[in-house]
Amino acid sequence: MFRTSDIVLIAVMVAVAALTYKAKREAEEQLAAVQKIHAQIRYEEDTIDLLKADWSLLTQPSRLQKLAELYKSQLELEPVSARQIGGVGDLPAKSLDIQDILSGRQGGMADSSGGKAPSDGRDPVMTGGIAQ
Repeated sequence: MFRTSDIVLIAVMVAVAALTYKAKREAEEQLAAVQKIHAQIRYEEDTIDLLKADWSLLTQPSRLQKLAELYKSQLELEPVSARQIGGVGDLPAKSLDIQDILSGRQGGMADSSGGKAPSDGRDPVMTGGIAQ
């Protein structure tokens, strides 16, 4: 009986060692995957920084002015005169249809608040993709 228990304990010890080795190997694989993802993120961040630097160089007003002067004949660019700028009266009136009149909307954009500003003082117009 003593020999049987020794064999059982040795088998259990080998099984536990195998499971421990398997868990360690899986953890190392996961760590390698995470490190690879972190490396990709750093690469993308570096690329974004480089593109931002390129964009700032390409959009410098002095560079754009030189290019505009260089290609003036091809682009046919001219300064804007004051007569080219229109006023509010120059905008066409928005046409109303029967559904707008029945629902109480008299023009402009419809919103879920019924045209009322929020009571907490926030601006009712939301721009971009960030909601508060």
